[in-house]
Amino acid sequence: MNRVHLSRKPRGPGFAIQDPFAPRGMGHIAYIGIGSNLGDKIKQCERAISEILKVDRHKLLAKSSFFKTLPMGYTSQDWFVNGAIKIETDLEPTELLGALKTVESQLGREETFRWGPRTIDLDILLFDEIEVRTERLQIPHPRLHKRQFVLVPLAEIDRSLIHPALRKTVQELLDDLKEDQGIERI
Repeated sequence: MNRVHLSRKPRGPGFAIQDPFAPRGMGHIAYIGIGSNLGDKIKQCERAISEILKVDRHKLLAKSSFFKTLPMGYTSQDWFVNGAIKIETDLEPTELLGALKTVESQLGREETFRWGPRTIDLDILLFDEIEVRTERLQIPHPRLHKRQFVLVPLAEIDRSLIHPALRKTVQELLDDLKEDQGIERI
């Protein structure tokens, strides 16, 4: 008798029925936003990806291009390089946040002020299809749906990815943005 079960939540129109006896992956899918506007910006982002993947429980599934973007919030600073990655991990959201903060520290990030310049910025954008609201962590990222520098790299990875709170695809969220926020592929 063949027994099957569904993954925790369907991942849009192409969700898979999984064989419970097949080898299992690590369990969680996370999308991480990456940005830098100090020093060699592209090199900083590449180093961050490399350091994230050194965590023994992370596997790279997809990587966007890098994009040159205008700063938001505090605009009197240099332009940013932004991108995103999709990883598989067995870390829970708060553990992943801790790992990302460690990578930021290793790469010389110093806390300045909100939206200020940074050598590297790593954000959990989405994690499986869950929502997390704590003092330290909000998933999905609370401004994800308002930012081209997040949505464009995510759309490059998976346009049909669904925002769990808004129930819209990344492409729909991108289409909803009315203003050009100054983003170009590098």
